Formats: sequence, structure tokens, C-alpha cells
Amino acid sequence: MRMPDNVASAGVDVHYKFSTVAFVNDRGRTVARWRLDHRDREALAEALACWPKVPTVMEASFGWGWLSDMMIDEHGIDVHLSNCHKVEQMRQARGWVKTNDKDADLQGLLPAEATNWWEVWRAPKSVRDLREWMRHRSDLVKLQTTTKNRIHAIFHRHGVFHDFSDLFGGGGRRFLADLSAGRDKQSGYLSGGATEALQGELRVLDALREELARIAKVLRKKLERTDLARWLISVPGFGLILAHVVMAEVGDLGRFRSSRALASYSLLAPRSFDTGEPTPGRAPVGRHLGQRGNRVLQWAFIEAAHGAVRHGGVWREIFDRVTDGGKRDRGQGYIAVARKLVDVVYAVWRDGRKYQERPAAGSSAHGADGSSKSKSSSKRSARPGTGRPCRPMVVAG
Repeated sequence: MRMPDNVASAGVDVHYKFSTVAFVNDRGRTVARWRLDHRDREALAEALACWPKVPTVMEASFGWGWLSDMMIDEHGIDVHLSNCHKVEQMRQARGWVKTNDKDADLQGLLPAEATNWWEVWRAPKSVRDLREWMRHRSDLVKLQTTTKNRIHAIFHRHGVFHDFSDLFGGGGRRFLADLSAGRDKQSGYLSGGATEALQGELRVLDALREELARIAKVLRKKLERTDLARWLISVPGFGLILAHVVMAEVGDLGRFRSSRALASYSLLAPRSFDTGEPTPGRAPVGRHLGQRGNRVLQWAFIEAAHGAVRHGGVWREIFDRVTDGGKRDRGQGYIAVARKLVDVVYAVWRDGRKYQERPAAGSSAHGADGSSKSKSSSKRSARPGTGRPCRPMVVAG
């Protein structure tokens, strides 16, 4: 492929089977176009061997990983990733139609921008591989939750009731088995189709649980217990797997200037809406958490928040303060705890220290290691114990 001499940058519009490439000169004009066929790896390698050594930008959408690895590792091309949403807003502001050629042109113009407002972090292979493991497990957990919700929906549609606090615990599973086999008195409430659906959902649930158990066993052998993992595990609510979920999704903490930036990226920083006439003496208040961010991180921190609340201490106090002792807005309570967990995780990661709760001055309710010395606060489900509430602090490990 012949390449003009005045190429200053390149833009790549990545698709599943092909990519559209635009080579741009220093005046912002497209001087050449290529189409890369992803299915023919030999022809793709030949095309990349002719690539000029100029900054190359592609959107951080599906498919960028393997292609950027090939371009960087095998051909030494300077590849950068752009934020899809920001670039889309830039295209709309210019009034451009959306075509493959225009998208590639726009990517090629980005290196000439005065700042890299458009650029996002390119995760290395090791981080992406860890993300594959953790996201696979997360997807299985979501499928399990969906299956449980469908079983509850069958009960709602047919008026089946139970007294189990956990329908999918030991006693609940025996009840479900009897119900699906026609051995329970409420089995007559279910139609033939509902019985078949319940039996199918239980088979799916058993298969998911078996796969989750297998994945957990593999992960516990595979995951490295590094210093960073030990620091994160010391935070209430975090175990080995959740710690590695956070490690995989954050990747490089240095790309976040503060814990608030990490919270915003994790969709845990409430945003306010302010329009029209301001209300004197009151700042804008809102509960909107945003839509552009990492939903896996949001799930991980909220999942950890449930464990932290069960842990008790200051975390239960935060939850009780928001929910009036667990009587209302429990979801908001867990979000508030998750937001505080972001601060703690950011601190232990940044400073390389373990987390430890320290009691307030004059309090003897907690030991130096943050463990409770009273019977009431040692129970996982208990309300905050006697003594003054302690504050989460980070101390040298």
C-alpha cells in the first residue's frame, strides 16, 4: 500500500470484521484511506508493516484490545484510545453525519488537539486478562440473581407463599424441591406450565451454582495474594475475589487524582441538578449517580458495602444514619457506605497501608486492631455496640 509523505496522524474506526482507517496531514485533511480486514491476519500484518510511525487513535469500544496489541507489540505503532462518548459529542458539535469514514477522520484529528481531553487509559494485557476472569464470575452471579427473581415471579403469579428468610438456603431449597415435585400442599396452585418453568429454573440455578463454585475454586488458586491484595482484604466487606475485582477494574490508581474521581468513575458520587431560580440558603441536592462509568466497580463496592454493614462498627452507624436504623431507603444506605469504602480503598492503595478502625478518644469498645471486645458488637448482625463510634482510619501495616 502506498503511503503519502505528509501523514501526521491516523484514525481507526474499529468494527468486528473490519476497520476503516483515515490518515490525516498536519492541516487536518485526510490524505489516504484504508480498509483493514480482520479475518485475514496475514494481509493485516502486511498492512500494518507499511504503517507510518505517527500517533494513531481508535475508539475504546469492543475489539480494540487484540488489534492494539498487534499494532503496538508487533509493529511498534503509537496507539491511543479515545473516549467514545466525548468523541460522539465532538462529532455532533461539528454537525457531521455518522459514517465509518467520518468516524475515522475524527479519530485522526484528535492528536492535534491542545490537550488529551479525549484520551482514556489503555489497560495492559495482564489487567485485561484479570478482568476477563472477574467479569465472567460477575456475569454468572447476575445470571443467578436473574434466575432467583424469575422463581419469585412464579410465586407472585400463582399465589405461592413461604416463611423462609432465604428461599435459596437449605430449608428453602427443600421446599422448592417438594413444590416442583408435587409433594407440597401448595403444588396444586401451580399450573402445568408453571411447574415445568419452576423445574427448569431450578435446574438452571443448580448449574450456575456448580459453575460458580468451580470458578471460585480456580480463582482462589490462581489469584495472587500480593501486598495490594492484602491491603484491600483488610477493608471490611472485601474478600480475595472482590479485592481482585477492584484491582482489575481500577488497574492504575495514578489515573485518578482523588478518591472523588474514583467514586465518580465507580458511579458512586451523587450528582445534583440545578436549574431555574436558586433556593436561598440551600445547595443543589441530587441522588443521580451518573451513567458514564464503570458498573462493575459500582457493583463491587455495593457488594462490599453489604459485608461492611454486617461487620458493624462505623459502617453500621453510617447505614443506620441514612436509613433510620434500616427502616427506610436501605438502597441509599448501602450506596452511602459504598461511597465511604471508595475513600478507604483509595487511601490504602495510595499509601500502601492496611485499613484499621481506631476508636475515638476515651472509648474502650474496640481493640487496637479494630475488633470488638463487647459481646453485643461482636455479633455480625448487631447494631453498633456501646461506647463512642470509631472512625475508619488508615494506619501503617
